[in-house]
Amino acid sequence: MSYFPKYVAIFALFVPSVGALDAFMAAVYEHAVILPNRTETPVPKGGALLLMNKNIDVLEKAVKLAAGQQGAHIIATPEDGIYGWVFTRETIDPYLEDIPDPDVNWIPCRDSQRFGYTPVQERLSCLAKDNSIYVVANIGDKKPCNASDPQCPPDGRYQYNTDVVFDSQGKLVARYHKHNLFMGENQFNVPKKPEVVTFDTIFGRFGIFTCFDILFYDPAVTLVKDFHVDTIVFPTAWMNVLPHLSAIQFHSAWAMGMGVNFLASNIHHPSKRMTGSGIYAPDSPRAFHYDMKTKEGKLLLSQLDSHSHSPVVNWASYASSIKAFSTGNQEFKGTAFFDEFTFLELTRVTGNYTVCQKKLCCHLSYKMSEKRRDEVYALGAFDGLHIVEGTYYLQICTLLKCKTTNLNTCGGAVETASTRFEMFSLSGTFGTQYVFPEVLLSESQLAPGEFQVSSDGRLFSVKPPSGPLLTVTLFGRMYEKDQTLKASSDPQAQTLGIMLLVIMPVVCSLSW
Repeated sequence: MSYFPKYVAIFALFVPSVGALDAFMAAVYEHAVILPNRTETPVPKGGALLLMNKNIDVLEKAVKLAAGQQGAHIIATPEDGIYGWVFTRETIDPYLEDIPDPDVNWIPCRDSQRFGYTPVQERLSCLAKDNSIYVVANIGDKKPCNASDPQCPPDGRYQYNTDVVFDSQGKLVARYHKHNLFMGENQFNVPKKPEVVTFDTIFGRFGIFTCFDILFYDPAVTLVKDFHVDTIVFPTAWMNVLPHLSAIQFHSAWAMGMGVNFLASNIHHPSKRMTGSGIYAPDSPRAFHYDMKTKEGKLLLSQLDSHSHSPVVNWASYASSIKAFSTGNQEFKGTAFFDEFTFLELTRVTGNYTVCQKKLCCHLSYKMSEKRRDEVYALGAFDGLHIVEGTYYLQICTLLKCKTTNLNTCGGAVETASTRFEMFSLSGTFGTQYVFPEVLLSESQLAPGEFQVSSDGRLFSVKPPSGPLLTVTLFGRMYEKDQTLKASSDPQAQTLGIMLLVIMPVVCSLSW
């Protein structure tokens, strides 16, 4: 079994009943982080603390507003939200603190010197305690090691991208070390084993993981499947990648696909395509924010049910029970985020289409309000191993707008559309139970309450979408096939990796 801290086991045995709440107020803050100057040598600890306190000053205002005026029970803040990401392994050292295991029963606000120099933990603890709110933040943890540990880094310490949770009394109740580091996070180490971290409250059981973790089984799926959390807290520094991996698009889909509440707190940095935070329930987004125009942060609040329920969906049931639609259209190839899709053009104002790749067949029924001459839509299928910035196996059925009327542009990033649809129904012969339903409208907006997923695996509209469609997608993950190919020995993978570094269409935080 994956690494399972003692405090998780202890809390797992205790489910609060006295004073338990059926609903709670959640807050998420999208933070316009104040970045340090890029430097080749470490700054003094005092200089690092000054920068971190400037960011915490901003977060403090959000915490006080959420707790004091809105009565929030918990607030999530972003990955890299206290010091940014412009670091090497050496230059991040002054920003790190030794974060103890939460089973030490520690309130830093009352006993700041118990574990050495911990001013950031002290201040976060006091923010939680003074405002009677759970505070979730992302900071850096460092742990000394020596030559007796064969994996000990040459500088004698492990450095971890770390989420911390302080309860409403200011006590440290959770610490999570990010396992799936994204390319460029060379300032941090990967934990020896994936950590599965939960914490129980009177308003449900929570799990926590960070950014790129969401694309992998451990710890993300394990938390839901084996530890039955009701809500995921998700600090992230997410860079939007269309057509399928925009922050609000994918995070809301993950909440629906896994049947949990999801609190996603992103960095706000439009020049790096970082924006998109939300409070998502299993049935629909409750609050979300996507803003590429302004430079200010944003506080989101919404009430959620304390206990969520996983949906029972057979994702292949409907698609496997019908015959392929015959369209007579010629298939063509297109690339979406370096994956080669098989596409069919939607040539009529209404129709039924089927497109297949390998074992995946995607069925679409649709009706447009009008068939515009200046816009082209296509139905696409991808069944294969994504090999560029990570290795993970995907099965994707997607209806998307092409970048131009040239079919060669189908799969490229598109931000606006004009074509409105009266209805759509999308399904696929998926070989996995882990499928995430996405609907994204023009200007990267969500469509709360406008679509549903049926028990037989159809993603369908319940009313005409309120805006023009960018994508309707069923994003499937076949976790067990992630290692079936060796991308490192594939010349195509090497070429695509070089391209990626040049044009930087990345998802999670990098140390630029």
